Amino acid sequence: MKFSQNKYRSLVAVLGLATGLVAGTAQAIPPCEAKSCPSNWVGMSQEQEIEVEAFAKDYKRFIDKARTETTTVTQTVKLARAAGFKPWHLGASVKAGAKYYDVNRDRSMTLFILGKDALQTGAHISASHIDSPRLELKGRPVYGKSGFALLQTNYHGGIKNYQWTNIPLALLGHVDRKDGKRIHISVGLRGDDPVFIIPGLSPHVDVSLRGRKNRDVIAAEELDPIAGHREKDDKNGAKALVTSYLRETYDIGLDDLVSAELALVPAFAPRDVGFDRSLIAAYGQDDRLSAYASIRAILEAKPPQKTAFVLLADNEEVGNRNNTGAHSTYFFDLYADLLLAQMGDRYREPHLKRALKASRVISTDVNPGINPLWPSAWEGGNAPRHSHGVNLKIYGKGNNANSEYTAWIRAMMDDAGIPWQTATYKVGRGGGGTLGGELSRYNMDVVDFGVPVLSIHTPYAISSKSDLYWLYKANVAFIER
Repeated sequence: MKFSQNKYRSLVAVLGLATGLVAGTAQAIPPCEAKSCPSNWVGMSQEQEIEVEAFAKDYKRFIDKARTETTTVTQTVKLARAAGFKPWHLGASVKAGAKYYDVNRDRSMTLFILGKDALQTGAHISASHIDSPRLELKGRPVYGKSGFALLQTNYHGGIKNYQWTNIPLALLGHVDRKDGKRIHISVGLRGDDPVFIIPGLSPHVDVSLRGRKNRDVIAAEELDPIAGHREKDDKNGAKALVTSYLRETYDIGLDDLVSAELALVPAFAPRDVGFDRSLIAAYGQDDRLSAYASIRAILEAKPPQKTAFVLLADNEEVGNRNNTGAHSTYFFDLYADLLLAQMGDRYREPHLKRALKASRVISTDVNPGINPLWPSAWEGGNAPRHSHGVNLKIYGKGNNANSEYTAWIRAMMDDAGIPWQTATYKVGRGGGGTLGGELSRYNMDVVDFGVPVLSIHTPYAISSKSDLYWLYKANVAFIER
């Protein structure tokens, strides 16, 4: 590792992360046919098991704190600073090996290491998103009903509504007041915090709901958690007490919630799954699992030949929109600034276009894996399996990386000893987007990567520790190749 271990360990202690990896590269499983591939755990050495477990512990502690895009940016900046990365600004050194991070409106960011080759010759870019399906408060959310104070919500990303009832929810985010002051709110993650719950209907009295289809058992407008119940006095119900609490605790009124970004997310802590502890259950693994793998890779990477970027984008779950999503020009404006810094007055816009055309991208995003209860949802010969390595997503219908770039990626992973598999949905029976479509619009070579995760878009999804580790190693290989 090239950055200061003392600085990194100091930050690890602050964040509660487990300390790093055992030195050395573990023995890899050679490529094989999909149905005959052994699990990554087969033949794993004791040293490698220690390495995989240490990485998983770091990940669980990170994702426990990084539950929204803003908290993910906050945690990533702390790690980046400890690893010797500095905030980018025009006029900073652009010599090879310089390490920087750049934050876009607290909701997306880029980490990068300047390569030995000039930026005009292209870069290696690992891109993932850091937003996850969740509930968000409406602009005027607080209302009273049947003796309760409730919060009106909207959903961010695709969810199954019924999965969000009767689970503990935490309220995270901030409120921006008209005077310019920002009030941060985090309720529900600490052990002594209250939580918020959307009450489902008991089976004793749910006759009127039994004819609904599963996606409509709870309608979107019914996803309103309890915010309070104690009445203030004989004339004022629970809403009045919640209103007073917000004023007294945070110095905000109900009108201030119009300029707020407050999200309700599952309050569960990440946990190991199974007697063998080979799996991880956690909220937000789509796609902060991929983000963490790429973050750790660039923090620990050697100075690369090509400039290496890790792009962490917002709003993928709702179409990559807004000025913090991948559809914005944020990343390309940053690349242009770096070219200007390297080239000076010689820089022209065609230099950016040619540099992007010469760049390589891995768009990393998790995808469903074969579910042991419903394996028929996949066609087995092209389906991704937990603990079988990194997924190369082969969609067809014009959505694949071109064959020559796919071959380059295969060679990269085989040379680095990275186990990999392919992932193709049943024809006409599945799908999902990544950042890849947005980035390929700029004429870059883009391939979609991933690892299988069970129950993505649910409040508590399941990943494999070994897949997480190999996705990290694949990012290292991509940055350093």
